[in-house]
Amino acid sequence: MSKSKYVVTITRQFGSLGRPIARRMSELLGIEYYDRDLVDQAAEKLNLPESVVNENEESAQPAAAPFYLRRMQFPLGKGTSTRQDEIFAAQQNIIKFLADKETCIIVGRCSDFTLEEMENAVHVYIYAPYEKRVENCVKDLHMDINEARKLIVDVDEARKSYHLHYAGYLPNDELHKDIMIDSSLLGEEGTAEYLAELIRRKFPE
Repeated sequence: MSKSKYVVTITRQFGSLGRPIARRMSELLGIEYYDRDLVDQAAEKLNLPESVVNENEESAQPAAAPFYLRRMQFPLGKGTSTRQDEIFAAQQNIIKFLADKETCIIVGRCSDFTLEEMENAVHVYIYAPYEKRVENCVKDLHMDINEARKLIVDVDEARKSYHLHYAGYLPNDELHKDIMIDSSLLGEEGTAEYLAELIRRKFPE
């Protein structure tokens, strides 16, 4: 891999605006952004219908709430452990391929673990206070406040379990992160700009 290429991995709490922050960073830096695409590619690699892999994946879209959001409690679906391991292995291969191919941002899916040995990688963790996350879910995902409170707890637990199972450490383990930031300090745009500037300084052209 050439020195000019780098990868930013982003792990985030549900409701912390991590996903839109990552997308905005990709626009500011002029680099690719991958999240749900990894599910599509894993499905293709395993010759599975996308719905099998995507059944309970981590990403969320407001238009499909609240049923779609409930799926986030099961990051790799509710199939057998063997099938889940196959999906995870396929996603790992795809993450490594993308990291080798181009400069990009990769959200979730233990990408921090998959690329932990990569020299030109920055691992970011985005979090926010609980009440701010509830507010974000209500405002940005158009969720009922009670559903938001419940889903935050459920998705937090699912992501911790998923990450601990496959990576061997929790998603907010500071020993495996280069920067941890509370998105409520600067908001979505401000956080994206702050992180983009950090990346520019780390990897000047």
